[in-house]
Amino acid sequence: MGERKGIMLITLFLNFITFSASKLDVTHFPPSFLFGTATSSYQIEGAYLEDNKSLSNWDVFTHLQGKIEDGSNGDIACDHYHKYEEDIEMMHSLGVNAYRFSISWSRVLPRGRFGGINPLGIEFYNKLINQLLVKGIQPFVTLNHFDVPKELEDQYGAWLNAEIQEDFGYFAEVCFEAFGDRVKYWVTLNEPNEVAKKGYETGEYPPGLHSQPYVAAHNLILSHATALHIYKTKYQEKQGGSIGIVLSMLWYEPLKDTVEDNSLIQSTFDFEIGWFLDPSIYGDYPNEMKKYLGPKLPTFSTKEKEKLQNGLDFIGINHYESLYVGRCGVSYCKVAERDGIPIGKKTPMPGSYAVPEGMEKIVTYISKTYNNTPIFITENGLPQKSDDSTSKEELLDDTDRINYLDSYLTFLARAMRKGADVRGYFVWSFIDNFEWTYGYTLRFGLYHVDYKTQKRTPKSSAKWFKDFHNVPRLQQGREDEKSKAI
Repeated sequence: MGERKGIMLITLFLNFITFSASKLDVTHFPPSFLFGTATSSYQIEGAYLEDNKSLSNWDVFTHLQGKIEDGSNGDIACDHYHKYEEDIEMMHSLGVNAYRFSISWSRVLPRGRFGGINPLGIEFYNKLINQLLVKGIQPFVTLNHFDVPKELEDQYGAWLNAEIQEDFGYFAEVCFEAFGDRVKYWVTLNEPNEVAKKGYETGEYPPGLHSQPYVAAHNLILSHATALHIYKTKYQEKQGGSIGIVLSMLWYEPLKDTVEDNSLIQSTFDFEIGWFLDPSIYGDYPNEMKKYLGPKLPTFSTKEKEKLQNGLDFIGINHYESLYVGRCGVSYCKVAERDGIPIGKKTPMPGSYAVPEGMEKIVTYISKTYNNTPIFITENGLPQKSDDSTSKEELLDDTDRINYLDSYLTFLARAMRKGADVRGYFVWSFIDNFEWTYGYTLRFGLYHVDYKTQKRTPKSSAKWFKDFHNVPRLQQGREDEKSKAI
């Protein structure tokens, strides 16, 4: 045991050495690589009832007592709805060539397909997209990032009802029709694995239920397939874009070096990743899920399997952390320590540990498991704890974030050198924002936001990211893109 602990301590020490700034820059990646920042509509837009927008599930959920850590909500958030031009100028100053954002379903279709299209919602996203393109920034658009019109929950239970497949397909087509001439990257769903687990199993997310996660997931998968089918058959050829899905993905190491714990890792991946990717790529759920869940797991009809065969253009990976998985007593568990030694550096998010090499491992796993389908790292970042005892100066000096991003990018570059087809990387997040059930107690942004005044201030990480891009090859590319857009 003493020798094993010594090896683990050396490994952890090397991990922390890696978790520091190096000379990595954009030249370590292909010229066509997308480097950007990411946000989502509910987390930054605010204007929650302006210009005919209706209430979303999150608008209602955040106003329920005890649901959000600090009792806050996204009614105003970062007021991006009114400050988008200023925000795009900041993105442009960073030198990024892409921006991942999501479209508010309830802003575009306030009543889903039960009502009309909101022209003011369309106008806002048109202005946002056009301004991005003027600045040489590619819009990377997510159709659904957790928020659903409350009308659909009230009408038929949203993701628990197969009817939502038709609603989501209608919403997707409205967006393809309105924006697809300029948007070349589409994401159907963001982290549907988190929606199913936290919305319908643990109750942490709306609708706050503790039942039927596999029914919700089934409808999420088929809604994704519906949007994919519409794009592939009606829009892709003439618009020339690509479409994929984004999942939350942790990397797991065995708690003990045993056959059982190693097999538990594959089982964990089947239940967290294969749950959604296997149907989307291979047309059905993993055998492990079917064997373990039996009749609890819905089945795909022949017609539905045909719809699933359209094929993903890319897989989006949201990756932040790693954990151990193994047998703990009579059940299996996910833990952060082995023999009293943490798997990596603890982050301000409860239970979260940074393990940079996990980036290389999860990318390699997805690449090998899913036919080297192109990959985008659609989220990666480090939070800061934010409370009354934290000064603005401390938040602006975010050296830990710089070290985190640099080390994760280093291991991403390694995975690419070994053959993984990775085509882009997005920092979460562009600016501090509403972090779901954590409210405003965590800050992920490259830019600090004073939520009282809405003033944006660049953190040290913003300067680092700007310097990362500030090489002649990239700058020439930016000018070329800008010229094309104009």
